[in-house]
Amino acid sequence: MKRDAILLALLAAGAALLPALVGEFALSLAMACLMYVALASSWSVFCGSTRYLSLATSAFFGIGAYASALTLEQLPWPLVIMLGAAVAAAVALVMGAAVLHLRGTYFAVLTFGMTELIRHAVTYFEKQVTGTVGRVLAVVPDDRTVYFTLLAIAAGAVATAMAVRRSRFGLALAGIGADEQRAQTLGVPTRWVKTLGFALTAAFAGAAGAAMAVRWTYIDPVTVFNPFIGFQTVLIALIGGAATLWGPVAAAVMFSVLAETLRLQLPQAYMMALGLLLILSVMYLPDGLGSLRRETLRGWFAARGGRDG
Repeated sequence: MKRDAILLALLAAGAALLPALVGEFALSLAMACLMYVALASSWSVFCGSTRYLSLATSAFFGIGAYASALTLEQLPWPLVIMLGAAVAAAVALVMGAAVLHLRGTYFAVLTFGMTELIRHAVTYFEKQVTGTVGRVLAVVPDDRTVYFTLLAIAAGAVATAMAVRRSRFGLALAGIGADEQRAQTLGVPTRWVKTLGFALTAAFAGAAGAAMAVRWTYIDPVTVFNPFIGFQTVLIALIGGAATLWGPVAAAVMFSVLAETLRLQLPQAYMMALGLLLILSVMYLPDGLGSLRRETLRGWFAARGGRDG
């Protein structure tokens, strides 16, 4: 854990120097990287351990974005971020109590369905109560403030993943993923552990949504509840290795750079590359890119053993 903490501190320190060294485009790309680092790392805390496939990330992201849009002019910036995280976590507690008794395909489909339900509910509220759909963000913080906020959220997500993995709570999540019935027999309060883990994931997604909302001058439900945000988070985590600490971080950076390079100029090529990487990962690296290091070390030791023999 000490080595991981030192590495995280060095990476965060290096990222903190970035705004003084790069231009506006590179800073925007770095924000996208940090957003997906936070989303994929926090998603892996719960889903990577329990093997529950949640498609609700875009719901929590959108909730945080709308909480930010509604309170940005009334509250200080740190409180806006904390409110986005708190509201998303509260919704996750309710959602988790309703759907976490399911597993597999049923859980994935139901979380996606509830995401769509939330999006349509927000759209209906906007049309019926405010008379319009969407919000104009007139007062927003500067880019550097948003960047450092996202850096803090991303670093917090990785640090939380690090701490959870070495805690009794993390062992309980891993036990649920290995054999939920056995974990329950051994005295693990599986329902509460799953619900709290789900809410923890939602809190970081809500905080990221609250920070990223100000990157748009106008937000609407279609933009901030975009299912692509949730799907890409899942793909990043799976390809990077949802059960690893640094795999989702590396994959988030790689995919953010790939997206900016291909999506605007060659959108079909980007989606093809995304699909191809997922297929190759599932076929040859079922544990994600995070398993490359283990496989490399095993091959090195096997080769060395052969030579010594």
